[in-house]
Amino acid sequence: MEAKLHLRLGPGYHVNSNTPSDEFLIPLRLSWEASPLETVGVVYPKGHLEKYSFSEKPLSVYTGDFDIVTKFRVGKNAPKGAHKVTGKVRYQACTETVCFPPRTLTVELPVEIR
Repeated sequence: MEAKLHLRLGPGYHVNSNTPSDEFLIPLRLSWEASPLETVGVVYPKGHLEKYSFSEKPLSVYTGDFDIVTKFRVGKNAPKGAHKVTGKVRYQACTETVCFPPRTLTVELPVEIR
Protein backbone atom coordinates (compact mmCIF):
# COMPACT_ATOMS: atom_id res chain seq x y z
CA MET A 1 0.00 0.00 0.00
CA GLU A 2 1.24 3.48 -0.85
CA ALA A 3 0.14 6.89 0.40
CA LYS A 4 1.11 10.33 -0.93
CA LEU A 5 1.52 13.29 1.36
CA HIS A 6 1.16 16.47 -0.67
CA LEU A 7 3.04 19.50 0.67
CA ARG A 8 2.78 23.09 -0.52
CA LEU A 9 5.20 25.89 0.33
CA GLY A 10 4.18 29.50 -0.14
CA PRO A 11 5.95 31.69 -2.71
CA GLY A 12 9.41 32.72 -1.57
CA TYR A 13 9.82 29.84 0.90
CA HIS A 14 11.98 26.75 0.73
CA VAL A 15 12.86 23.81 2.98
CA ASN A 16 15.98 21.72 2.85
CA SER A 17 15.57 18.43 1.03
CA ASN A 18 15.85 15.13 2.88
CA THR A 19 19.51 15.14 1.79
CA PRO A 20 20.72 18.69 2.50
CA SER A 21 23.90 20.04 0.99
CA ASP A 22 25.62 20.60 4.36
CA GLU A 23 25.58 18.53 7.54
CA PHE A 24 24.49 21.51 9.67
CA LEU A 25 21.27 22.02 7.65
CA ILE A 26 18.04 20.50 8.95
CA PRO A 27 16.64 17.89 6.54
CA LEU A 28 12.95 17.41 5.79
CA ARG A 29 11.86 14.19 7.54
CA LEU A 30 8.60 12.24 7.53
CA SER A 31 8.07 9.53 10.15
CA TRP A 32 5.03 7.41 11.03
CA GLU A 33 3.86 5.68 14.18
CA ALA A 34 4.02 1.89 13.84
CA SER A 35 0.42 0.86 14.45
CA PRO A 36 -1.69 -0.43 12.66
CA LEU A 37 0.51 -0.07 9.56
CA GLU A 38 4.23 -0.69 9.32
CA THR A 39 6.35 1.71 7.29
CA VAL A 40 8.27 -0.11 4.56
CA GLY A 41 9.89 3.00 3.10
CA VAL A 42 9.57 6.72 2.50
CA VAL A 43 10.34 8.09 -0.97
CA TYR A 44 11.20 11.78 -1.15
CA PRO A 45 11.35 13.75 -4.38
CA LYS A 46 14.75 14.73 -5.64
CA GLY A 47 15.77 18.11 -4.24
CA HIS A 48 16.76 20.81 -6.67
CA LEU A 49 19.80 23.03 -6.28
CA GLU A 50 19.21 26.71 -5.64
CA LYS A 51 21.70 29.45 -4.84
CA TYR A 52 20.90 31.82 -1.98
CA SER A 53 22.80 34.90 -0.85
CA PHE A 54 23.55 33.40 2.59
CA SER A 55 25.35 30.33 1.20
CA GLU A 56 28.51 30.07 -0.86
CA LYS A 57 27.25 26.97 -2.66
CA PRO A 58 23.83 25.93 -3.98
CA LEU A 59 21.52 24.13 -1.54
CA SER A 60 19.39 21.04 -2.14
CA VAL A 61 15.86 22.28 -1.42
CA TYR A 62 12.16 21.82 -2.08
CA THR A 63 9.95 24.71 -3.16
CA GLY A 64 6.34 25.01 -4.29
CA ASP A 65 4.29 21.80 -4.37
CA PHE A 66 5.72 18.31 -3.93
CA ASP A 67 4.75 14.84 -2.74
CA ILE A 68 6.35 12.40 -0.33
CA VAL A 69 5.32 8.78 -0.90
CA THR A 70 5.22 6.27 1.94
CA LYS A 71 5.06 2.53 1.37
CA PHE A 72 3.18 0.67 4.12
CA ARG A 73 2.21 -2.89 4.92
CA VAL A 74 -0.55 -4.01 7.26
CA GLY A 75 0.79 -5.31 10.57
CA LYS A 76 0.15 -9.00 11.31
CA ASN A 77 -2.08 -8.24 14.29
CA ALA A 78 -3.77 -5.12 12.91
CA PRO A 79 -7.48 -5.07 13.74
CA LYS A 80 -9.94 -4.71 10.86
CA GLY A 81 -11.86 -1.49 10.47
CA ALA A 82 -11.27 2.24 10.23
CA HIS A 83 -8.06 3.66 11.70
CA LYS A 84 -5.88 6.76 11.58
CA VAL A 85 -2.15 6.53 11.12
CA THR A 86 -0.31 9.47 12.64
CA GLY A 87 2.89 10.89 11.23
CA LYS A 88 5.25 13.77 11.85
CA VAL A 89 6.87 16.08 9.30
CA ARG A 90 9.96 17.86 10.63
CA TYR A 91 11.24 20.81 8.60
CA GLN A 92 12.81 24.23 8.69
CA ALA A 93 11.26 26.85 6.43
CA CYS A 94 13.45 29.63 5.07
CA THR A 95 13.28 32.61 2.76
CA GLU A 96 16.10 34.29 0.89
CA THR A 97 17.05 36.22 4.03
CA VAL A 98 15.89 34.31 7.13
CA CYS A 99 15.42 30.76 8.41
CA PHE A 100 12.66 30.15 10.93
CA PRO A 101 12.99 27.80 13.91
CA PRO A 102 12.48 24.11 13.01
CA ARG A 103 8.92 22.84 13.37
CA THR A 104 7.17 19.52 13.52
CA LEU A 105 3.77 19.14 11.86
CA THR A 106 1.44 16.27 12.79
CA VAL A 107 -0.35 14.58 9.87
CA GLU A 108 -3.06 11.92 9.90
CA LEU A 109 -3.87 9.32 7.27
CA PRO A 110 -7.28 7.59 7.37
CA VAL A 111 -6.96 3.85 6.70
CA GLU A 112 -9.52 1.07 6.26
CA ILE A 113 -8.19 -2.43 7.03
CA ARG A 114 -10.30 -5.27 5.61
